[in-house]
Amino acid sequence: MLRTTAHFGYLGKNWGWVLALGILLLVAGVIGLGMTVTLGLVSMLYFGFLMLLGAVFQLVAVFQSPDWRRHRWSLLIALLYLAAGLIMIFDPVLASATLTLLIGASLVAIGVLRLLMAFQFRGTYGWGWTLIGGILTLVLGLVIFLGWPVSGLWIIGLIIAIELILAGVSFITLALAAREFRNLQ
Repeated sequence: MLRTTAHFGYLGKNWGWVLALGILLLVAGVIGLGMTVTLGLVSMLYFGFLMLLGAVFQLVAVFQSPDWRRHRWSLLIALLYLAAGLIMIFDPVLASATLTLLIGASLVAIGVLRLLMAFQFRGTYGWGWTLIGGILTLVLGLVIFLGWPVSGLWIIGLIIAIELILAGVSFITLALAAREFRNLQ
C-alpha cells in the first residue's frame, strides 16, 4: 500500500492534467497516422537542427581551448555533426531513407538474433514468446528493407505516430488509475 501511495499521491491530485496530456498525445498520434510522410520529414528537419546545434557547441568548445589544434578529433566530430545536420535539413528525404534502411537492417539482425536465442532456450518456460518476437521483428525488418527506398518516406512517421498513440494510452491509463486510487482514499 505504501508503494501505491508513493506512486499515486501526487498523480491522484493532478490526474486530470495527466489525462489531458494522454488525450492530447493520443489525438496527435491518430492525426500523425494520416500524415506519416510529413511527420517523418518534419522529424528529419528537427533532428537536423539538433545536429547543427550540437556542431555549434562542439566547435565553440574546440576553439575556446588555447591549444585547439590538439583537439583534432573533437573538430572532426563537430564537422561530422555539421555535415549530417545540413544533409538532414537540405535533403530530409535522403536522411529519412538512410535512417529507414538502417532501422530495417537493424530489425532484421535483431530478429535473427532473437530467433537464435529462442532456439537456444527451446523447451524452457516462455521460449515461444521469444520465438514469436523474433519472427515478428524479422518480418517487420524485411518489410521495411524490401520496401526501401519508398518505405523511407513513411516508416519513421509511422513509428512516431504509433509511439504517440502508445504514450497517450499509457498516460490515460495512468490518470484513470490515479483517479481511482484517489477515490478509494
